Amino acid sequence: MASNLTSRLASRLASRLLRSAVTTGAAATTTTTLPKSHPLISLLHRQSQPLNFSRFNPNQPLFTLRSFSTLSRPAKSHRSARPDIGARARQLQTRRLWTYAITFSCIAGFIVIVLNQFQDQLVFYVTPTDALSQHSQNPTKSKFRLGGLVLENSVTPIPNSPEMEFVITDLITDILVKYDGSLPDLFREGHSVVVEGFVKPFTEEMKKKESGILSEKKLEVTKKARGGDCYFAATEVLAKHDEKYMPPEVANALEKNKQLLLSQQMEGNEKEGDGDTAAPPATAGA
Repeated sequence: MASNLTSRLASRLASRLLRSAVTTGAAATTTTTLPKSHPLISLLHRQSQPLNFSRFNPNQPLFTLRSFSTLSRPAKSHRSARPDIGARARQLQTRRLWTYAITFSCIAGFIVIVLNQFQDQLVFYVTPTDALSQHSQNPTKSKFRLGGLVLENSVTPIPNSPEMEFVITDLITDILVKYDGSLPDLFREGHSVVVEGFVKPFTEEMKKKESGILSEKKLEVTKKARGGDCYFAATEVLAKHDEKYMPPEVANALEKNKQLLLSQQMEGNEKEGDGDTAAPPATAGA
């Protein structure tokens, strides 16, 4: 079948070329003689001989015939699709929502990381009661800015050491403060003070050492503070003239503790008075 189709195409092409050559040659001369070396003569000569298909593989397709067969096929017409405006709008909206969500998540994550990183460095004004309470609940939280009043007769220099000791009280809780350095000029017993440092636990060795070098009077004044489990290692001492210069939260706590102590004192006096008047007189037995 392939040989017949090839022979037919070759003969048709040769006849067309011969016809065009004869037509153009008739206008010039009445007789046209083609030499034997002419391409048409050689083509007709090859056409009369049988074709040799030994070079062709019958399993492989004939690309030349396939190309000839596709020449007559009409080109497919592609209809232009109308753009879907609604789908495009939904796609843009979804992309915008994802952008907002990712941005918000990144900002929230950054804030959480920063807060966790610098949580230990944040320092708040607290009273001795609040400091010991927070430290007992969370021992890793040890840095505070402590405010209160310096207890009278509690300032004690440690012999043969630049360290100073004094007691800060909020009228409810006393805490022993150890400070390595010289105290400021405005530092006075009975006045307000703000110290910054860390809450640390007492050790038995520390208590024995101080009991051997401190006088009985100083130990008696600081007995309540030394009886606790922790002391305050101060890194900075800021003395204040009056309570009105104290941080508001510390000043409010001191005022609240004053009122509480006054009310407890009044209740104690009333109970003592009621006990004296309620005692019945003794009666003689029959």
